[in-house]
Amino acid sequence: MTKTMNAQEFENDTVRQTVRERYGRIAGDGAGCGCASACCSPEAATTMAGHDAGALSQRLGYSAEETGAVPAGSNLGLGCGNPQAIAGLRSGETVLDLGSGAGFDAFLAARAVGPTGRVIGVDMTPEMVSRARRNQAEGGYENVEFRPGEIESLPVADASVDVILSNCVINLSPDKPRVFREAFRVLKPGGRVAVADIVAVAPIPDDMRKDWELYAGCVAGASPVAELKAMLEQAGFTNIRIVRKGDSREIVGGWYPGRQAGDYVASASIEARKPAIRR
Repeated sequence: MTKTMNAQEFENDTVRQTVRERYGRIAGDGAGCGCASACCSPEAATTMAGHDAGALSQRLGYSAEETGAVPAGSNLGLGCGNPQAIAGLRSGETVLDLGSGAGFDAFLAARAVGPTGRVIGVDMTPEMVSRARRNQAEGGYENVEFRPGEIESLPVADASVDVILSNCVINLSPDKPRVFREAFRVLKPGGRVAVADIVAVAPIPDDMRKDWELYAGCVAGASPVAELKAMLEQAGFTNIRIVRKGDSREIVGGWYPGRQAGDYVASASIEARKPAIRR
């Protein structure tokens, strides 16, 4: 018997398809101008004139050494922070990058965990996975792999990952509680989450919430800090810490000139830990 898709499932599927199409185009074009392709309007392009992907990433907290250490074309300027700065990656760890794009954060993580470590990137956009794999081959990264998949249904084994990274991707999910449940499932006991993402700092107007362009552009899908904390707690996480970046308003505001996105959302770092097994 064929299952009929209900209204919520239809909306969730529409969100994923919209996001997949936009990031597929970015993978082909090879450039972004902030968190998402939707910010690349003529007005935004003028605002961002003179800022290449490396410069944009440095404004978000990466060093010049980091932006210059990855294969050309892996940094598309799509982040909203630097999860590497809070991850505390160690040699030999297994790292999972949610929404890995063209591989920028995955390749930086590979340098940190060294040849005895491993990095897995998961992305639902086929064009991004293909681009990341090309970058991997060109860079000779033997300890990195990229898998197609949705972050709500990770193609990763239970309790197999030490650290989960993500950069401006979870806000795009229409089912964030499921994302956090999946993250909890694949983490080893004692494993940790280090995420840079967009959070809502004021009620987002309905007209913005219903704008697909703003959803794909990391604005309309943002959740308040209190809701994110509750989602993480319900998934089983402890030691939850969500810190808003005080200097992100100008950057976020530049994504959609004239829409005052910086009044409603901001970049934040999100940390949490899966409890260790007590003996």
